[in-house]
Amino acid sequence: MLIRTDYPSIRKAMRPGDVIAFGGKGHFSEVIKWATRAATSHVGIVLQSKIVHDGSVQDGFLNQIIESTSLNGFSGVAINRVSDRLFAYDGEVWWLPLSDEVRAKMDHKKFYNFLLHQEGKPYDTPQAVYAGLDALDRTAGLTHNQEDFGKFFCSELAAAGLEEAGAIPHVNASEITPIDLCMFRIYRQDYYQIKGPEKPIRGFNTLDPAGWGE
Repeated sequence: MLIRTDYPSIRKAMRPGDVIAFGGKGHFSEVIKWATRAATSHVGIVLQSKIVHDGSVQDGFLNQIIESTSLNGFSGVAINRVSDRLFAYDGEVWWLPLSDEVRAKMDHKKFYNFLLHQEGKPYDTPQAVYAGLDALDRTAGLTHNQEDFGKFFCSELAAAGLEEAGAIPHVNASEITPIDLCMFRIYRQDYYQIKGPEKPIRGFNTLDPAGWGE
């Protein structure tokens, strides 16, 4: 069920591994939404770090997002504050919290170790395009991606991190689109739109991820 809210209301409820989905208004975002017939064009994964002030650790956590995107002159995997991304983003934003059952499976050490080691890798535009052209996969297999983590597009990075952590079974992360990740049956029943005109995510939380894209 889609719930409208704002970031201050749910900030403290976010946890590592939760997905943040975006519906952009730029040209490339519109192409992704058209190709995948979806409201979502981009995804990132929530990270958290201890708040440090004047050299000492404070109570509470800083919400961050790791994503592969083009931002501030760099195109690739970067870590940003969630609040900064929301403030600057022109489009819809949804928070998709993982279910308690899925979260209990996560190995947080593997989750952080994998994702933090991808920071700085370049954006993979060809695989992002091919992942969205599933119609050709069903005919000649011309755009079927082989899993390759030398570069990353957004949903490939997110799926690979969740798989490494044990939150989802084995998939071909290089074939997963933003809407695929949003459809995986790994979330709580409720999800939250925190920016933009109200739009539900088609097929949210309905798809078994096992073996997806292989």
